[in-house]
Amino acid sequence: MKSTSAFTSIGVIGGGAWGTALASLCASNGIPTTIWAREPEVVKAINARHENTEYLADVPLPKALKATESLGMAIENEAILFVVPAQFSRPTFAELRALAGESALPVALCSKGIERDTGLLMTEVLSAVWPEAIPAVLSGPSFARDVAMGLPTAVTLASADETIGQKWMATIGAPHFRPYLTDDLTGAELGGAVKNVLAIAAGVVAGRGMGESARAALIARGFAEFQKLGVALGAQAQTMAGLSGLGDLILTASSPQSRNMSLGIELGKGKSLDEALAGRNSVSEGVATAGAIHALAEKAGIDAPICSAVAELVSGRRTVDEIIAALLARPFTTEA
Repeated sequence: MKSTSAFTSIGVIGGGAWGTALASLCASNGIPTTIWAREPEVVKAINARHENTEYLADVPLPKALKATESLGMAIENEAILFVVPAQFSRPTFAELRALAGESALPVALCSKGIERDTGLLMTEVLSAVWPEAIPAVLSGPSFARDVAMGLPTAVTLASADETIGQKWMATIGAPHFRPYLTDDLTGAELGGAVKNVLAIAAGVVAGRGMGESARAALIARGFAEFQKLGVALGAQAQTMAGLSGLGDLILTASSPQSRNMSLGIELGKGKSLDEALAGRNSVSEGVATAGAIHALAEKAGIDAPICSAVAELVSGRRTVDEIIAALLARPFTTEA
């Protein structure tokens, strides 16, 4: 792959843990980086203490990293890393487009989810709201704290424009953070969205004490579901089996550090959704995404019993016990 220079400056939209980790990565690479956050206390802590005490406590950040409450200041950069949760992306895209004067800025989408009300992937929402933007997708098995602390991580970077993709790789790539380039944006996005739903299911299995064998079976059968769905929606099977698909699923369905798996654990223990969500300062995207995945699967004619079960659980239509009984009563069949 030919060598390409990095972007000259980066604006990170979203001051949560993942946005902070990515901003720290870019700043550590010597790229002028500005992170936008809604919360004044987050902006103040990053600028004064070089730490995001709200979302990524006890992780030192580069002194060169600047934080702002002004979207206008954040967008005055050559490229944007967009890390706003999926369900809040549409209005933020609209604000950014207005501030950018309809400029064709490169925008790497780093949030993992599907818009609940429309069933659209984030690239589709971006195209509808800010058609001039040049999309890329960053996805893969990557806990924010691991990345911010410099632990080895590998991710998928999807871009239809190879030159832009190479610029993104030069911008975020580091010895401990290895991006792999693909042109399959749909596969990269869908893997990142579906794994959150399956991680909730894996958490329920753990919280219910059903054993590691059951969790392994769920991960394998869940992977079969979303690979079939991805191919039906135009994704490449190779992407589904790569870092942004199987890799991310293994991580989020295996560690209670995952927001979605930890939520599932609480549901498996018998808590209601409201009780399980209480006190969390970060978004569990799988809750909002489950219904959208169920609808996409039905529309595509794909049997996705695990994703559908999670949708029923988080919507309150069925209990954990009812769902487990229904899944275990499914007829025996061939493996596919």
